[in-house]
Amino acid sequence: MPNIQADRLRIIGARLLVAAGAKPDHAAVIAQHTVGANLAGHDSHGIMLVPTYIDRINKNHIEPLANYEVTRETDATITVDGHWGFGYVVSEYTMERVIEKAKAHGLGAATVFRQSHVGRVADYPLMAVREGMIGIMTADSGRSAKQVVPFGGRETRLGTNPICIAMPSNLDGPLYVDMATSAVAAGKINVAVARNTSIPEGWLIDKHGNATTDPAALRAGGGLLPLGGDQGYKGYGLSVMVEILSGILPGLGFGHEPSGRHNDGIFMAAFRVDAFLDLEQFKREVTEFAEYLKSTPKAEGFDEIFYPGEIEYITTQRNLVNGIDIEESTWNLLVDLAKGYGIATELGLA
Repeated sequence: MPNIQADRLRIIGARLLVAAGAKPDHAAVIAQHTVGANLAGHDSHGIMLVPTYIDRINKNHIEPLANYEVTRETDATITVDGHWGFGYVVSEYTMERVIEKAKAHGLGAATVFRQSHVGRVADYPLMAVREGMIGIMTADSGRSAKQVVPFGGRETRLGTNPICIAMPSNLDGPLYVDMATSAVAAGKINVAVARNTSIPEGWLIDKHGNATTDPAALRAGGGLLPLGGDQGYKGYGLSVMVEILSGILPGLGFGHEPSGRHNDGIFMAAFRVDAFLDLEQFKREVTEFAEYLKSTPKAEGFDEIFYPGEIEYITTQRNLVNGIDIEESTWNLLVDLAKGYGIATELGLA
């Protein structure tokens, strides 16, 4: 696998997106988010998505010059129509507005509809954390193709429907949970396909409803299972709530319409900690709580206990120094795109 430093990878991603029609400032935002996912070890949401976004631009599924629009607003809430623009850009703008409202009123909340893929959900609640707030976000795929079966079912009805909650603290890395309510994010299936590897049992069923370890089964009509294995009704229940918050509440509805457009609906909120408790006291106690958890005697086979989000922080620090490993198939796609746009020499990819 090629090993590429993060700064260079950001330049490559942004330059390709500009060549495909994105505004330079929007392309920089997308590259920052995608390479940030690679740094954190979540390659499923990393630079491998740039060719997908370019394909969606070419199919008019993403409007690279779209202007988002506020359609509803109160003192503490906002609803944004992304007009099929880049989800990263629209959701950053929306979280900035939510933070403004939380500063003024103690809390703020928003929904967004008609935007493209938003990437890692954690990126937006962490914006609130940097302002001394608790951040929350849920997301679904609108009425685009579904990939997850309800508990006990064998036909897809739900998205992977992630949820993130992030907390301010004094820890070296941020404390947050960011997870799909399916057994695994669909992007991790794509990574397994790209790397030609099998997947664990319990992630996926094939089109006949049978368990499989073949990641290609998803695109062949299979479905992801809800989070929780034989307790999957818990992940299913969470997924249903995320779908309501991120699909029905923003006005996207539910189900699937064959438009082909990926449509991330979201709900997000920020809470000013000092509306409830002194911020520094809260951060100190969250830090002490994390340290209390980490001090737990370790079960056999475990060398360390991590607080939620710590592994991503450690992985980011390591990858900033050592570079990011990119699978050959993704790298070849990036090189081919650069050649097609006539910028391979400029990017050192000729």
